[in-house]
Amino acid sequence: MKNIILLITDTFRYDNLGQRAQRPVHTPELDAFAADRATAVEGFHAGSFPTIPHRTDIATGRLGWPHYPWQPIDLSGRNHIARQLSRQGYATQLLCDCPHLFNARFQQGFQAAYQHRGQEGDRHLLHLNDDIEEVMPRAKTRATPSFQGRTLADLHRWINRYANREEEMFCARTAATTVRWLEENHRASPFFLWVDLFDPHEPWDPPEYLVRTYDPDYDGEPMLHCNYGPASDYSPEELNNLWAHYAAETQLVDRHLGRILQKVDDLRLWDETIVVVTSDHGTSLGEHDRTGKSNISDHDPRYWPIYPEVSHVPFLIAGGDVPRGKSLDMLAQPVDIQPTVGELAGVDPAPLEPFDGTSFATAVLESRPDHRDLAVTGTFVRLGDDGTCPGKSVTPWVTDGRWGFAPVGHQGAAELYDLRADPFAETDVSAAHGDVVAKMRSGLKDHLRAHAADEDLVACWTAD
Repeated sequence: MKNIILLITDTFRYDNLGQRAQRPVHTPELDAFAADRATAVEGFHAGSFPTIPHRTDIATGRLGWPHYPWQPIDLSGRNHIARQLSRQGYATQLLCDCPHLFNARFQQGFQAAYQHRGQEGDRHLLHLNDDIEEVMPRAKTRATPSFQGRTLADLHRWINRYANREEEMFCARTAATTVRWLEENHRASPFFLWVDLFDPHEPWDPPEYLVRTYDPDYDGEPMLHCNYGPASDYSPEELNNLWAHYAAETQLVDRHLGRILQKVDDLRLWDETIVVVTSDHGTSLGEHDRTGKSNISDHDPRYWPIYPEVSHVPFLIAGGDVPRGKSLDMLAQPVDIQPTVGELAGVDPAPLEPFDGTSFATAVLESRPDHRDLAVTGTFVRLGDDGTCPGKSVTPWVTDGRWGFAPVGHQGAAELYDLRADPFAETDVSAAHGDVVAKMRSGLKDHLRAHAADEDLVACWTAD
């Protein structure tokens, strides 16, 4: 049995990498990894959205979003990848700085778990002798109060007020812990290592000199956190500075993921280790006149479909017999990860409940892009008493690779996009392709029913 290393980075957009980039982000480590070592699955899309639902899909191999909301993993069924692999003789370790995993009780399935505390308002120590200062205007950020009436952007800087150098950034600290763990455990084969970086999730606090590489002339207040509302709330200069902070933090994540991958190389683990690099979702940084990934604005009445800048994520897999430097134009989703890495590592994960996902190991090994016909990204929504979707909801995104379909678009009507000509879903062509709309709606209905979704939910998302 081979080792398994799962590297998750939060909020890492698909188009951050290489020639996929809409705006250039400096990611030389992952670009080299994709070109020289890995197979890239180009059509990988989130399933259950966002953070914990996504990771629950991975850990259980079962689709959550039609059935239950963000909740602790033990409430979402009996499967847990670490517990299953422990029964097969694996040493299992969770290393993270994502603040939500321990709250969702993910650590309970691992033999050992470690979290770097302090991300996104995670108050592990109080500093009440020091005031919580405003770091950016409330009108420009996620204004929901977090602690003492302060925003997450303010709170993050207060909690981490002494972290100013790159080595003190969360991605650097978690990568350093991972490198040390590999040095101290690489002979304990087989092992399963889940590494979870919350960066580049906001608040974005990279060193200023990196931000300046993307936005050298900006002289306004720093834009550290998206507003989860209309992008038009920002001036063009502020919006570019928001992107520059995201891009700079993404560059840091790339650098420190590269440190982990280099250590795998130094320890000569590639032949006996399957390594996955992926993300849970992206984020809007001006696309569709919005920033963030869900609508919590007090002045934005729109629905928020999970458009490609959010739903489409990178997926790179390497090691063992996985071909190097290949790119597969095929669809896959998080519920497929556990059966796939199990097959590639030569271990039966032996789930207590049947997987909803299926292995694409053969497609990877044979470089044959053939897996899913449809990828569906959605989030749990409590319907109104009349069975309708509440206003401002996050709504599903459906793609067959060629077409992208939002059954409830930003104004409530269905939207369709030709992703070959329009990969960021900017021009709705539903009026000209009614037959495709009907086909995509039917595919979504079949998908929901195949996963035993409640008929009220099926009707809500697939009504004409």
